[in-house]
Amino acid sequence: MSDAVRLFASDLDGTLLRSDGTVSAATRDALAAAEAAGLTVVFVTGRPPRWVHEVAEATGHTGIAILANGAIRYDLHTEAVLGSHPIEPELLAEVTATLRAEIPEVSFGFEQGLRFGHEPEYRHDWQLVPKADRGGRPLPPAREARLAELLQGEPAVKLLAKGAGLPAEEFMDRVEQLVGHRVTVTRSGHSPLVEISALGVTKASGLAALAADCGIAAEQVAAVGDMPNDVPMLRWAGRSYAVANAHASARAAADNVLGETNDEDAVAALIHRMLVG
Repeated sequence: MSDAVRLFASDLDGTLLRSDGTVSAATRDALAAAEAAGLTVVFVTGRPPRWVHEVAEATGHTGIAILANGAIRYDLHTEAVLGSHPIEPELLAEVTATLRAEIPEVSFGFEQGLRFGHEPEYRHDWQLVPKADRGGRPLPPAREARLAELLQGEPAVKLLAKGAGLPAEEFMDRVEQLVGHRVTVTRSGHSPLVEISALGVTKASGLAALAADCGIAAEQVAAVGDMPNDVPMLRWAGRSYAVANAHASARAAADNVLGETNDEDAVAALIHRMLVG
């Protein structure tokens, strides 16, 4: 089987997107050129569905995306969830109880597809829920409630645990020690915010399943990322790249570290080199 690249997978925040969340014209043109050359382009991100329609509009890419760190397969064109791998309520209760007992200051948020619920103490640094999707359809507002009430709901594609005032690396290591045998623990930023998925669910698992359905082998996949949640994907892909601004773990996992940062259009530069080389 040829090892020529057939699928190009990119993380969004800190990788394809600039630090202000925008998509440059160079990146938009490069993605279009990749698709015109016959590559399958896939966004692989920790973002939930309600945070990707702006990126689809800005890039013009409306194919399939892997969201919530591998837990959701999503059609960017129809804005429909094609499949998911959530954490079931019983396990959510066990994991949150363990973390609350050992780290009393922790607060929780629950990603449930288009819905988001959180404890009163949980605070994000960005808007939790946009008012509408790309088609103008209203999105459910965030639900604020006590943990016991939140645990009575549906499964969660991602459990968010925030350790207020704790060092980011130390907090993630502690959570991993406590519950890493029951769930997948990672993070995508520099704050003490840990992202928890069902056991075995990662960006790599989501991308591998999609690639297999397309008849594409790992050796025919190129992937680029910047944070710990990208590490499984970077290790799995036949060719992997970390942007220059990447976390040390992503740099160590990648085959190559790019000379450009996300603010210097690293993904556009990488696509150009792939297409001409």
